[in-house]
Amino acid sequence: MSKKQVCERIVAFGHPNIQAAHPATLMFTKEAHVTRTGDCIVAVAADKAVADLSQAFKDALRQPNAKLTIQIEADGLTEQINAYGSPKLTLLHPTDMVVRKSDFASDRTLAINADRAASDLPRALVERLKDPKQKINITLTVQG
Repeated sequence: MSKKQVCERIVAFGHPNIQAAHPATLMFTKEAHVTRTGDCIVAVAADKAVADLSQAFKDALRQPNAKLTIQIEADGLTEQINAYGSPKLTLLHPTDMVVRKSDFASDRTLAINADRAASDLPRALVERLKDPKQKINITLTVQG
């Protein structure tokens, strides 16, 4: 059986309260304002949450051993996070998208067993993520 590749593109923005300090998760949100306590948040005002992803993407991500590549690009800096999908993912949350190093799944979870979390992002990228005018391009590619 051939592997199927499905992509989703998300546009989000930076925010002055972004800390990108959480050691186990990272999150994109459709919310336009966040507080400094949300230390896993790396982008705001996203044009999609997990509930908004295409059915083809969700189906591919729910395959056993589905591999997900997440690319975050801001002002010429690009970082990649590798993670996995799971049949456990519900992908129902209307505002959030969470990537986890653990295998915990909730309605906000996009991917599990990630190789990086918010605190692992280079600080040069995080500085760009703190700029509210900074457009952030997020590309999700799943091999299902």
